[in-house]
Amino acid sequence: MNKRQLIDYVAREVVVSREDARRILDVVLAGVRYGLTEDGNVGISGFGTFEVKPRKARTLRNPRTGDPIEVAAGNRVGFRVSKLLRESFQETA
Repeated sequence: MNKRQLIDYVAREVVVSREDARRILDVVLAGVRYGLTEDGNVGISGFGTFEVKPRKARTLRNPRTGDPIEVAAGNRVGFRVSKLLRESFQETA
């Protein structure tokens, strides 16, 4: 499912226009971004937790030339699935 399909789904389920559904989705995503920058994590009960995780500096190799490439330390966003969501996939598989 892509963003357009998600907007269509929200519009159908909430019975609002596509434009209103787009705005709703944009606000929710902005809230997740804000939570990650301010608190470092966003937990959504029954869905999962987004969390900012540090990544150490490391040396990789260019697969074409074999030359080493230094990659700086930084942060990444991880996602941990809730038990409820994980179990819903196990039931359908």
